[in-house]
Amino acid sequence: TDFIVVDSEQPSGVAIIMVDEKGENCISVASGANNALCPADVDRALEEIDASDVLLMQLETPIETIEHAAALGSEKGKTVILNPAPARELSDELLSKLDIITPNESEAEILTGIKVESPEDAKAASKALRGKGVGTVIITLGSEGAYVESGAFSGMVPVRKVDVVDTTAAGDTFNGALAVALASGKGIEDAVAFANAAASISVTRLGAQAS
Repeated sequence: TDFIVVDSEQPSGVAIIMVDEKGENCISVASGANNALCPADVDRALEEIDASDVLLMQLETPIETIEHAAALGSEKGKTVILNPAPARELSDELLSKLDIITPNESEAEILTGIKVESPEDAKAASKALRGKGVGTVIITLGSEGAYVESGAFSGMVPVRKVDVVDTTAAGDTFNGALAVALASGKGIEDAVAFANAAASISVTRLGAQAS
C-alpha cells in the first residue's frame, strides 16, 4: 500500500461492466484519478522498479506516463510488458522499449492495420509489431489460446475448453499470470500456457476482481 495516494480533486476510477448471455462483456470507463497518474508518480516508485524483474502496464493511465515508465524499465534491464488495452495507436518509440506486448485481436488490428481472425493473421500482425522493435508479441485469441512470436518460440499455445460465465478481466488475469511466470523463470511458451490456464479459470466465474 506504500504507493496508494489520495487525489483531492479526482474520484477513483470506475468501470461499469455489462455481460451478455454468452459471457462476453462491454465496459464503460470513467477514468477519474487514473487519468492523473503522472511520470513523477512513477519516479517515486523507482526503488521498487529497481528491485523488480518485470514491469507490467496497460493503457488506463496517461500515455506519457506509460512512455516514461517503459523507458525507465528498458534502461534498467527489466522485462517490460504492455497490455495495450483499452486499444489505441502507439508510437514506434514506445513499441521499441517493450520486451513483450499482449494485444487481443481487435487491439492487434488497431496497432498494425491487419485484421486478426486466424492464427495466420496473428502471425502477420506479430511480425509487423516485431518489425517495430517489440521483442515478443503475444496475441490472445480467446477460446483458441494465444499466438506467440519471439526469438525463442513461434506458434499457437492452446487453451483448455471451459464453460464461460464472464470474460471480464480475462486479459488482466492473463497478463498478471504471465508476469508471475516469467519472473519465476519460466520460458515464454510455458509462461503463456500458465497465463492461459489462469485466464481460463477466471472466465468460469462471475465478476472481475472476484474471478
